[in-house]
Parts: sequence; C-alpha cells; structure tokens
Amino acid sequence: MTAELIQVGCSLLLLFAGAEALVRGSASLALRLGLTPLLVGLTVVSFGTSAPEMLVSVQAATAGKGDLAVANVIGSNILNLGIILGLTALVCPIPINRSLIRFDAPVLVGASILAGSLIAAGLLGAPAGIALLLLLLLYTGLNVRFARRDAAAEIGGQFADGAPVCSRSAGRDGLLALAGLGALAFGARLLVAAATQLALDFGVSEAVIGLTIVALGTSLPELVTCLVAAWRGQPDIAAGNAIGSSVFNLLGILGLAALLGPVDAPNIHAFDLIVMAAFAAATLPLLWTGLRLRRWEGALLLAGYGAYVWAIWPDGTT
Repeated sequence: MTAELIQVGCSLLLLFAGAEALVRGSASLALRLGLTPLLVGLTVVSFGTSAPEMLVSVQAATAGKGDLAVANVIGSNILNLGIILGLTALVCPIPINRSLIRFDAPVLVGASILAGSLIAAGLLGAPAGIALLLLLLLYTGLNVRFARRDAAAEIGGQFADGAPVCSRSAGRDGLLALAGLGALAFGARLLVAAATQLALDFGVSEAVIGLTIVALGTSLPELVTCLVAAWRGQPDIAAGNAIGSSVFNLLGILGLAALLGPVDAPNIHAFDLIVMAAFAAATLPLLWTGLRLRRWEGALLLAGYGAYVWAIWPDGTT
C-alpha cells in the first residue's frame, strides 16, 4: 500500500505541475493570437484547470474502467461545490455576479440532471458524447458573448491579474504547453493504476476511490486557483471557476469519454447522482441570498461534503 500511496503522490504532483504549465503556455499563446485577458480567463484558464480530470477520466474510460472515469467527474463536481466553494467562502465571503445566478448556475443544474440521467440509464455512448460536447460549445459561446457584452472594466482587470502574461517567446510557450500536456498524460496513467490498486488494498470499489481520492487529486488546480483568488480579494473569480469547471466536467469530460467508447459504470449508484444534483441545486439559493456566499454558508457546504464522504466510505458499496 505504501508504494501505491507514493505513486499517488507523484502522480498528483505531475498533474498539478502539468496543469500549471499547460495553462501558462496555452494562455500566453492565446494572448499572442489577440484574445483578451477576460476571454483567456473564461476559456483557456478555466478549461485548463480541468485538464487533470479530463486526462484521468479519458485514460480510465479507454482502459475499460468506466466506474473510475465517471466517479472522477461526479466526485470532482461534488468537491468543487462542497470543498472549493466552501473553503473559498471561509477565506473571504464571495460576492456573486448576477450572471452567475441567471446563466451559469442554472446551466450547472441542468447539466447535472442530464448527465446523471444518461449515467443512470447506461446511455454514455457516442451519440450522448456528441450531444454533450455540442452543448459545451453552445455554453462556451454564450458565456463568451455575455462576457463581452456585460463585463465591467474592473472584472476585465481582475482576469488580467489572474491570467498568465504573454511571455517573450512563442516557442517557449509552445514547449511549455506540450510539456504540461505530457506531464498530465503520464500523471493520469500513474494515478489510474495507483487508484485501482488502492481500491483493492482498501477493499472498496474503484467508484469510491474515484469519488474521493482521485477526485480530490484532480481538483487540486481548481482548489489552488480559487483559494489564491480569494486570498487576493477576488473571490467572485473563484466562484465562476468552480461552477464553470463543474459544467466542463459534465459536458466536456463525460462527452469526450463517451465519444471514445461506451462508458459503463455499474458501481455508480443513484445516491451519488442525487448528491451531485443536490449540490448543484443548492448553489442557487445559497448564491441568491444577498448575492453573497457567506462564511456560514461555506461551512454548510463543507459539512455537506463531509457527510457525503462519511456515507459512502464505510461499506464501499457505491
């Protein structure tokens, strides 16, 4: 078991370093192509922080480990809303932009219900994958359009502070992005292998490992990004990152995994899907009250996540 835990630690370091390199290199290249810092923050940075989840789930799906592939997405979404939003609110109460309530949070609820229904019905095949990816393109396009139309100057400035700056060398940017992608791919392979062995060592299913340990590891970039944003006094960016990343997980990662081959996840139970949808639905009233996520609400989200992990870990039946 010690060897597997060391392998998990090494793979998580590779995933974190790879995501950081990929985001910095690709964001700098995007700035060279004329994208504004706001658009880079909404697209390249947000999607780049989800790269570990994508590589791990795709690697698991192509290896025939559907439980791990789906559990990683579900667990990451529950963790995004329970741990990441909760901890961010504890560091600094989060002022909420109205567009987050009117557009992003409802999309997250809808995507959670849609993806959960597809998983429960065993319909994660190529047609479902295509549909989910098309919905992601629509969501991204609308988000970019709304941001261009409604973004205030100070919001653009915040994204300018959060996004990597354009470097002096395009070649260096390209090499950094490629190195990051390589580290992500290798780290994902290591993590899937270690998680599978840990499931055997702990005597629990791959689904439980995916919902907890793997989900926590692959969500580290989002966690660090959100906590740094909150520490810098920009917690609204943290909220947008957590919700946007959750939408990308459901539409992009599940869509890509399903497109590469039918994904069967028999050990993902209705309880996990209901909890994921419940966390998504809970964001609406929590964000709406006073247009601010307060510290006690953050503590409530953390307590909810703790209760979920306590419920699924002892028997290992999920």
